[in-house]
Amino acid sequence: MPSSQLLNYQFHQPKQVSKHPTLVFIHGLFGDMNNLGVIARAFSDDYNILRIDLRNHGQSFHSDSMNYELMARDVFALIQHLKLDKVILIGHSMGGKTAMKLTALHAEIVEKLIVIDIAPIIYGHNGHQDVFQGLFAVKNAAPQNRQEAKPILEKNIQDPAVVQFMLKSFDPTSPEFFRFNLSALFNQYHHLMDWQNVEVSIPTLFIRGGNSAYIKPENTDTILVQFPHATSFTINGCGHWVHAEKPDFVIRAINRFLNKN
Repeated sequence: MPSSQLLNYQFHQPKQVSKHPTLVFIHGLFGDMNNLGVIARAFSDDYNILRIDLRNHGQSFHSDSMNYELMARDVFALIQHLKLDKVILIGHSMGGKTAMKLTALHAEIVEKLIVIDIAPIIYGHNGHQDVFQGLFAVKNAAPQNRQEAKPILEKNIQDPAVVQFMLKSFDPTSPEFFRFNLSALFNQYHHLMDWQNVEVSIPTLFIRGGNSAYIKPENTDTILVQFPHATSFTINGCGHWVHAEKPDFVIRAINRFLNKN
């Protein structure tokens, strides 16, 4: 893969050489490498840390094609480029599905897998309709700053936290007015909600937000069929962005899992 098609990334090494596998952090839809930054920093003294922008997000390349196999292969190509032997994958939402797919394709490089608030299932295709309406309304209005973009988003998106999250990627210099490739995400959205079952024997931790509907009790059997060595941990009092709402709890859950034999 040519360097121009490598994912944008940041690689951190602790002052003392780490004997642990590299922790690879993979963000969710509409996000970028900074989304899991608080969690990543908590482990940066002891682990090599790789944070990435997935295709069509952040500073990574744009493409009209987008599905979990392509995204998994993007991440694998970067891991090969950096000559990493073993990794531990930590992915939120869309990034969690990418991590699951990568583990299924290349289990030989994955020591452990941590999935934050997403299940290996097919989701409904209208979950982000209001978000897309707001984002395209911003694009069509062509505001020049966040102050002008905010009320446009608020007309379509009821959750103030989601509005603020989208504003983080606002970029009036981009043709799409956001750092992510809005048109591609909209056109390929059905692939991002889709899923083909996998078989993964790697130790896996699913972290769930107690108020989130992304992982439901009835999903347990489906998860265990695909990930027979999976365990789960629920963090009460938070929703889908559990890592942002209760980062200390997420850090402790990950730490226990990493130190578990």
